[in-house]
Amino acid sequence: MKNVLLVFTGGTIGSEASCGTIATSANAPYRLLQLFERQYPEHSQIDFTTIRPVQILSENITPGFWETLIKAIEAEQPERYDGIIVTHGTDTLAYTAAALSLYFHALNKPMLLVSSDRPLDHPEANGLKNFIAAVEFIRQRRETGVFVPYQNRGECTQIHLGSRLASSLQLSGDFISVQNKCYCHFENGVFSEPLITLKNKAAAAFDLKPDFAKRIALIRPYPGLNYTLFNLDGIDAVLHDLYHSGTACASMQRGADWSLLPFIERCRKQGIPVYLAPSIHSDSAYESTRELLEQGAEMLWNLSLECAYVKLLLAYGNFSEGGITSFIERNIAGEHVACAKSNSI
Repeated sequence: MKNVLLVFTGGTIGSEASCGTIATSANAPYRLLQLFERQYPEHSQIDFTTIRPVQILSENITPGFWETLIKAIEAEQPERYDGIIVTHGTDTLAYTAAALSLYFHALNKPMLLVSSDRPLDHPEANGLKNFIAAVEFIRQRRETGVFVPYQNRGECTQIHLGSRLASSLQLSGDFISVQNKCYCHFENGVFSEPLITLKNKAAAAFDLKPDFAKRIALIRPYPGLNYTLFNLDGIDAVLHDLYHSGTACASMQRGADWSLLPFIERCRKQGIPVYLAPSIHSDSAYESTRELLEQGAEMLWNLSLECAYVKLLLAYGNFSEGGITSFIERNIAGEHVACAKSNSI
C-alpha cells in the first residue's frame, strides 16, 4: 500500500466546461479519482489523503499562491507519505514546478505536479494519463525531488525535472524541458532509464521560509522595447529575459531609449541589481552580451528563465545580500543545466 498526499489546486484538470466557458469546479477534482479507479486496476493499492488549499485557474496565480500551497503541504507532514501529487493548471505550471523544486529541495520524497490540456471529460484530455504516470512514479521509482509527468500529443509521457520545465510552447499545449532533455520517459507502464545525470547538488540544505519577494521585476525583450517606460520605484531587483542566444539590445545606434545599457546604469544609480537569464556559460559570448556584463548586469548562468525568476523571489524573500548570492549560485534542485556537450551537471 502506497500512501499519497493528493493536493488539489484547480486549473484545467480541476475544471469543467459549460456553455462555452471553462471554470474551476468543486466536483472536478473528485472526477479525477473516479476516472482513476475505473482505469487503474491497482487503485486499491493506493491510499489517497486529499486536501484542497486553493481552487484557482493557474493564470491567476501570484507568489502568495505558492506560500499558501507550501504551508498546506507542510501542515500535512510530507514525511508521512510515500509521495505527493499536486494538481495544477498548465499556464504557470513551469513557475510552480520551479518554486516547489527549490523550496522542497531537501525533501526525501517524490513530489509530482499533474496537469491536463483539457477538462477531464474531454475525450482527448491527457490529465488522467499524466496522473497515472505520477502514481506509477511513486510506486516504481526511488528518486526524490519534484517532477512533472506530461504527455504531448502523439508522444509517450515524458517525466520532466521540475526545476528544468519550460513553459508551454506558444499556441500549443505541449511542454518540453529546457534543452529538450526530459528526465525520463514513461510508456506502456514502464519508465526508461534516466536521460540526464544529476550531480553536484548542494550537500547542505538551505533553511527556507515560504517567503517569495514581491518586488522583483521581470522584463521581456522585443524589438523596440523602450526602457524609459519603466518606473523603478519600489523595485528590489530586475530580471531581464534574453533572446535565445543570450543577448539583448546593447546598441545605442537608434537612441538610448531602446538600449539596455543605459537602463542598467539607471538601475545601478538607484541601487537596483539587474540580473540576466537565460544563457549557457561558454568560452565565447556575443559582443552585446559582454557589453551588458561589463555595464554591471549579473548573468544567472545555466538556468531556465522560470527557475531564475523563482530563485530570485526566494533569495530576496529569505536572505540578506551575502545570502542572496550564495543561494543563487548553488545548485540545489538540479536546476543548473548541462554546459557544452555534457548531459551531467
